[in-house]
Amino acid sequence: MTLAEDFATAQALARRAFSAIRSRRASRAVLAERGPVPDDTVEAVLYFPDRLENLYQVDQWYEPMRRLAERHPVAVVTRQWETTERLLQDCPVPVHHAGSIEEVEKFLDRQRVTVVFYVNQNQQNFPVMRWADPAHVFLCHGESDKHYMSSNQLKAYDHVFIAGRAARERITRKLLGFDATRLVEVGRPQVDVHRSGPTLPDDGRTTVLYAPTTEGDVPSMRYSSAAGIGVALVRSLLATGRHRVVYRPHPRLGLTVPAFREANTEILEMVREANRADPAARHLADTDGPFGWQVDACDVCVTDVSAVAYDWLATGKPLLLTRPAEPRAELPRVGLVTEMELLDLTGAERGAELVDAAVAAGSEQHAGLVEHYFGDVTPGASMQRFLDGCETAIRQRTEGLADRAARGGPRPGPGTEAGDTP
Repeated sequence: MTLAEDFATAQALARRAFSAIRSRRASRAVLAERGPVPDDTVEAVLYFPDRLENLYQVDQWYEPMRRLAERHPVAVVTRQWETTERLLQDCPVPVHHAGSIEEVEKFLDRQRVTVVFYVNQNQQNFPVMRWADPAHVFLCHGESDKHYMSSNQLKAYDHVFIAGRAARERITRKLLGFDATRLVEVGRPQVDVHRSGPTLPDDGRTTVLYAPTTEGDVPSMRYSSAAGIGVALVRSLLATGRHRVVYRPHPRLGLTVPAFREANTEILEMVREANRADPAARHLADTDGPFGWQVDACDVCVTDVSAVAYDWLATGKPLLLTRPAEPRAELPRVGLVTEMELLDLTGAERGAELVDAAVAAGSEQHAGLVEHYFGDVTPGASMQRFLDGCETAIRQRTEGLADRAARGGPRPGPGTEAGDTP
């Protein structure tokens, strides 16, 4: 590493430290005004130890958690001050900051938690999973055919909430020795949530959501189309005068590979230039805020092998799926990618034409896929299955704790001493 790189790293660390200090002060002020979460009230915890850049994984669960809180009090437990500050602003259920695993333990000791939810496979989840009293439930933060979605780590959870039959088949086909009774099909409750967003003109243009995923940390997971395909696709759509582009890059796009960062920058500039040339077009670079409103506002979606594709699939609207430019990316051998023709660079150069063809074809071509991945997607059905799944997990754990106590088992409490894990 060069001296310049060392200096840049030191600057980045200093900025992060300053931001954490500022967020800590702001969060403490809000928490002092609101007061602590009352003892012996919380029945369900969503545990989120991650930094702010991964908040997209939890913000999509705000409304399902709010709905669950109408039945069973819910709190979000965080470990990072910047994340805490943002959650205190946006999250509809109480937020508790615990800077260490010991503080997490103290919070759980004061509450009557029967279920803990996790939205990712962060290794920091596992110190909390040593508590034997609550049921540990994996929610994930999307549905896709990525290898991540059938990780052997799923064996660690008491229940794994999945979207539908496709997820069940994917997991049971891959994992040896996995207890399939842990799988709970809940659909995609996020599709039952209406999210407010920018009001786009109703002027006859076809509004196209282009949502490339992150390039990932390793080539085998490099599904993003932004570098190469993305630039050509957006250029084609911006040139017609008949399309409106809503560009929604993954929050982590370009963090690890310069080519993707450069492509993202180029696309953002193309959108800005198109709006300068034609202000009525109202193209949108959507780089901040939660994902969800775009599903209502857009007519067709072009995206990668990612959770966005599957969320969009649940709407029944036209979908175009891209082929990764990275030859080492490991495409699933079954599932959605095998059912659709994938858009490559040649297709991206005539992207507007292919988008028009998809709109003309309508949504019936995907009806079978929708049912296979999500089951019943009539309004409210997924949310109800999610709430029913939570209710069952809480009831079973409550009954299990009572049965254990009746047999002379240990009283509710942490399974090990504080401080024996990081």
